[in-house]
Amino acid sequence: MAEESVGGLTPIRVYRAGAAPAAYGEPARAAPPAQAAAARAAAPIDPGPTYADYEDGLPEPPPIPPETRKSGLPIGVIVVCGALIALMSMGIRNIIPLWQTPMLQDLGWSSSQFSIALATQNLMWGLCSPFFGALADKFGSSRVLIFGAMLQASGLWLMSQANDPALFFLSAGVLLGLAQSAAGMGIVLGAVGRSVHPRHRTMAFGLITASSSAGMIVMTPIGRALLETTTWSDAFVSVAIIALPMILLAIFVRSNQNDGDPSTAEIAKLSIGEALGEAFRHRGFTLLVLGFFVCGFHVTFIGVHLPKYLNDLGVGWQAGANALMIIGVFNVGACLAVGFVASVVSKRGVLAMIYLLRAVVILAFISFPVSTTSVYIFAAAMGVLWLSTVPPTQGIVAQVFGTQYMTMLFGVVFFSHQIGSFLGVYLGAQAVDRLGSYDMVWYVAIVLGLLAAVCHIVIDERPVARLKQPAAPEAA
Repeated sequence: MAEESVGGLTPIRVYRAGAAPAAYGEPARAAPPAQAAAARAAAPIDPGPTYADYEDGLPEPPPIPPETRKSGLPIGVIVVCGALIALMSMGIRNIIPLWQTPMLQDLGWSSSQFSIALATQNLMWGLCSPFFGALADKFGSSRVLIFGAMLQASGLWLMSQANDPALFFLSAGVLLGLAQSAAGMGIVLGAVGRSVHPRHRTMAFGLITASSSAGMIVMTPIGRALLETTTWSDAFVSVAIIALPMILLAIFVRSNQNDGDPSTAEIAKLSIGEALGEAFRHRGFTLLVLGFFVCGFHVTFIGVHLPKYLNDLGVGWQAGANALMIIGVFNVGACLAVGFVASVVSKRGVLAMIYLLRAVVILAFISFPVSTTSVYIFAAAMGVLWLSTVPPTQGIVAQVFGTQYMTMLFGVVFFSHQIGSFLGVYLGAQAVDRLGSYDMVWYVAIVLGLLAAVCHIVIDERPVARLKQPAAPEAA
């Protein structure tokens, strides 16, 4: 039933204190305007409870409903444990080449038999990174990191038993490559990226990357001390024991989704195939993949061939070893600084500048006579630019595509990095064997740096349209 309307309008029923209610269907009685105004003016205003009404002070605010509380570990615990895992994982990987000379002398292997295992490790690392990244995005970073840490320790122990090249290839090449994919920096970056606020995400990426660089500084003296005091086999066992705490640390690296983060998980439940399709249809993602290829080419060519290049020029391999340590020291501070800068300015601009400066630094280095002083200046400059590409690169992936499949997508980008790494090592060796010098590869590195700068400056780093849409309400 409805009120009778007058002139198309429904009268409003007014109720007054002390007045009998009108029977349903009767005309509504309205108070005269003057009486209504007087009643409102005379009515006392209830101020509500005051402090004096409570003997023990004001009441506590109502509790936050359980469904709106943010659960999980403190962000600081996640970041610190993740940084330690990145330090140990990368540090252990970087000291394995120290075993080359004692193993070859003891077992009579060729350098190629040792090197092919490490080259395979790089390819396995890159090839499996998207796979383990997808598992981390789907089932949680902690589980993947625990599995990777167990692989790391198992692979190192198996390397201690490697008396033939096939077993060393399986352990150092395959198992350690898988371990780096599952317990390396990429998985940690994904977990941390989902836990911190978007404004602080790139700075957190810089901290993890800096910790990864610090691994070379921390673990190298440990590796040398082990080789000087024991056999290469026992040294591998000791390093395997050192790797075991990674399993415990991995338990605390859980992905806490930040409340204000517009992730793909909140906006749309994409499948893995849909997420990959969306990324590869985005021109910026393709350019990011190409740029990270150049990064891998640069750092691996210089890291592997710089000592021999300097030795061929008469400077001595010791200067090359010192240069690599200088690169590591400068890169720690640079990653922290770039993480902060990329959080307040354009990430694509930061990347373009890094690759441009790499080209300039390399050109200056090979244009002047090489001396110990010039080598150390070059190492310091390259240290600033070394892994500084990681925080803004990972930051663009998360910013453009959200965080649901961030680890997997960065794994795809990192696979390109490892292809560049393989070619940097291979082409450097081929240049020396066929042309007698590294000059051609240095020039290739300069050209690639300029191309990478152009690629990054045109990247559209705005979030995809899907992330700008409000989440659709779920059907009842």
